[in-house]
Amino acid sequence: MPVLVIVLHIIVCIALIMIVLLQTGKGADMGAAFGGGSSQTLFGSTGASTFLSKATTVAAVVFMLTSLTLAYMSGGQTSKSLMDDAPAPVEQPAATPEASTGNADTEAPAAPAAPAAPAEDN
Repeated sequence: MPVLVIVLHIIVCIALIMIVLLQTGKGADMGAAFGGGSSQTLFGSTGASTFLSKATTVAAVVFMLTSLTLAYMSGGQTSKSLMDDAPAPVEQPAATPEASTGNADTEAPAAPAAPAAPAEDN
């Protein structure tokens, strides 16, 4: 079912783009470019609705319905994450100085001595 809705949605998207690109603008005639009067009829200056305008309306309604259907279908799904199988990172405790306890095992080793300066022969 979801594949069918997705395919229908893609087809309607392409059809809607093509239908809109095929339509002409409102002032596409040459008379409008030079200020010529347009007839104010019952349907307005564009005249009766054409096949392309009706097809645009139908395609837009189908597009909205498929969009809402796809959103509804994907809303309740919980997908498995790739990180579900990964183990949790190991946390190491911070090193704390335990010199106050007096344990020799936990004390930090002493810093190495600085190398001795070479002796000068005079």
